[in-house]
Amino acid sequence: MADSTSIVGNSLYSDQDHSSLTGTQSSINTGALRRKYNFGNRVTELALAQDPFFRFVSMVSKKPTDDPTFKFTERRSSYSKRYAYLAEFSEVGISVPATNPDNADTSAAATAGSSIYSFKFFTDYNFEGNLVNIKGQTCDYYDGVTGTQPKFFIPGQIIKINKAPTGGAFTSATNDGYTLWKVNSVDTTSAANHAIVNATCVKGTSAVFRMPDGDDVVGAAISSKSQEDLEPFRCYVVGTAHGAGTGYPETWEDQPFSTSHGQTQIWKTAAVMNNTDRATVLKYEGNEWARIWKEKLIEHKWDIEQSLLFGSQKTTGGINTTQGAVEFISTYGNSFSMTLASKTQDDFLDDLSAMLDPRYNNANATVFFCNTAVYNWLHKLDGYFRNNLEKSANYRADFSIAGKKKVFGIDITTISTIYGDMNVARNIHLDGTNVKMLGINMKYCSYRPLVGNGLNRDTSVYVGVQTLENSGVDRRVDQILTEAGMEWCCPETHAIWV
Repeated sequence: MADSTSIVGNSLYSDQDHSSLTGTQSSINTGALRRKYNFGNRVTELALAQDPFFRFVSMVSKKPTDDPTFKFTERRSSYSKRYAYLAEFSEVGISVPATNPDNADTSAAATAGSSIYSFKFFTDYNFEGNLVNIKGQTCDYYDGVTGTQPKFFIPGQIIKINKAPTGGAFTSATNDGYTLWKVNSVDTTSAANHAIVNATCVKGTSAVFRMPDGDDVVGAAISSKSQEDLEPFRCYVVGTAHGAGTGYPETWEDQPFSTSHGQTQIWKTAAVMNNTDRATVLKYEGNEWARIWKEKLIEHKWDIEQSLLFGSQKTTGGINTTQGAVEFISTYGNSFSMTLASKTQDDFLDDLSAMLDPRYNNANATVFFCNTAVYNWLHKLDGYFRNNLEKSANYRADFSIAGKKKVFGIDITTISTIYGDMNVARNIHLDGTNVKMLGINMKYCSYRPLVGNGLNRDTSVYVGVQTLENSGVDRRVDQILTEAGMEWCCPETHAIWV
């Protein structure tokens, strides 16, 4: 940095060489030089509309960390994962099901109370952590993949297996009722990544079991299927049944935990001015140092918002960068397309049904951050339906603006849909990118400033890091510094539209 520094510039009043960085300062007395002023959340109050994500995550989901590389645990519920897909079955009592069952066999007359079958099941999630396939991402869990063996079957359970129409193939597009079976025994050793369940019929007649084939949930084809497509093939536990005076039942051990990690990043912004310029009263704003100081705080916050949206988690040359929303969600979360010229309300509601399924995303804490074009599109949808499709007071389209409000100073539009209210905020940082909208569940992300050993590295201003007394140069240097990172978990609860 040059010895002679200024932020005023040649064009105002001086012909000196002013080449320094600039910064901001509040209009109040800054107090003692070299004193550290901890701004914390207050920095997010500057120019709120410019950086809505940083504002939200700072206010509702701040969790300090005492290590710049931090680990965390994700937990997914197990009770909603007690379903499986029928791979094969046998009508001959206790046996390992045949490799190729007769998928059109309608002669299997299941009789309640007497018919004993064996069923071979698999799941489409990983038992270790209940990790699931996510819409738009690589399909990792399907028939035969390690970790997809059902662990929840125990004797005494009642399980429901759907039926295809009598006389139709087992992959028929519709169900024709269901059968109920009471589990007698469970074998988890005879078939890799499968559970063999021996069960007695409780309710059923001659029918073809509803089973998946290669076009349904076998292999990577599952990744293109919605929850509506998969549900007809799922066999659920629907309770237990035990006799009077019997002993306690068996139990099963779930493993709902998985781990991940994140890291902090250091943001710095400098404010520099020589003391001659600081003492000069200008025409429009007399205290140029105070004006630029405030602008630098806003610039610092702007940079943090950019990083929290577009950053990439890595370490290069000893410098850490944290993970942004776009990288995390596009890599691991729900991914949808949004071509505004052809995207319909029906298409958008299908996206919401996948993202907001309560079995996977049971926290109603999602904020939708969208670019200007999508923000306008959402409002136009509402206007079109209200003005053109309202036939009577009793018939309206289920997509309308329910109101507007301020949340932490951010303008939020509440849009009513059949899946609940969407809280939508315009985020101008997404303008000019391929990202149309981010659906971020604020319960499953956190802003993590580094705090430990009496030091708080959240946004702070270090006043007078270089002054005449400690450098021999007649100038003032202040520094704005933040060391924090993002924690992202449960990617199935977040979504990106591109």
